Amino acid sequence: MPMIDMPLEQLKTYQGTNPRPADFDEYWERALAAMRAVDPQIEIVPSRFQVPNAECFDLYFTGVKGARIHAKYVRPKQAKEPHPAVVMFHGYSGHAGDWSDKLAYASIGFSVLAMDCRGQGGSSEDVGRVKGNTHHGHIIRGLEDHPDELLFRHIFLDTAQLAGIAMKLPEVDPDRVYAAGGSQGGGLTIACAALEPRVKKLAPIYPFLSDYKRTWDMDLDQEAYGELRTYFRYYDTLHEREHEVFEKLGYIDIQFLAERIKGEVLMSVGLIDTICPPSTQFAAYNKMSTKKRLVIYPDFKHEYLPESSDRTMQFFLE
Repeated sequence: MPMIDMPLEQLKTYQGTNPRPADFDEYWERALAAMRAVDPQIEIVPSRFQVPNAECFDLYFTGVKGARIHAKYVRPKQAKEPHPAVVMFHGYSGHAGDWSDKLAYASIGFSVLAMDCRGQGGSSEDVGRVKGNTHHGHIIRGLEDHPDELLFRHIFLDTAQLAGIAMKLPEVDPDRVYAAGGSQGGGLTIACAALEPRVKKLAPIYPFLSDYKRTWDMDLDQEAYGELRTYFRYYDTLHEREHEVFEKLGYIDIQFLAERIKGEVLMSVGLIDTICPPSTQFAAYNKMSTKKRLVIYPDFKHEYLPESSDRTMQFFLE
């Protein structure tokens, strides 16, 4: 079996390397309180893109720090009400994708809400106002500021807020709201279901944003995690604060949020993934105490995993 990480038997019990902040739970309770205090000012506007069997909308809401967040909202025309909904999250630096990507779910009677991450390739706002680097990388955005200013704190809260909005739509069954995404989208899927535990099912694929220190120790702080090295080169050239830095990143480490998930999980991982090393993904999966299932692709890296989309749809239909 190809291997770039630990043997599979070790992966199945690995519990992570990155330090967990002592006040992690208090941090996220405070963050959720800030999110709940926001007036979302939801706006739903018909999109220019329309098809015969579904209605397509641009949905906007106000998230923490006052940013206006955008999501593509597709609603089937002939579906029973209330019906299921899927919240979808995209890969790092990308956007919500094409409208046509969502129509497969609309065809089986699901609504879809696909979020643009603030400050990335879509239409959501990044309101900024942080100390330190804003040039390269969202993991390190706000790392020179108070922990409450970490950009991924805000993005994680946006995911939970969107799921909550979906649950309040009159056409949606709040007991059948699901979450899905790959890479960054997989990490956000886990964060969403952790911070909005009413999410009934989630299907993360090779999740990003987990166990930062492990990636660093494997010398795989390249590609998507390359900004970790950028940070040390700018702000801690002698690594005198290395433990402190990774502990602060622990606030936005999905492996620690995974413990909070209540929904059923279907997760997929490739064992030769050098972008999001398998051990970092297992660190999150192994902390989930809910009903869960792991699909392992021994010969695949950070790439399309055959049948993963079909398997996700079947999982949501079960």
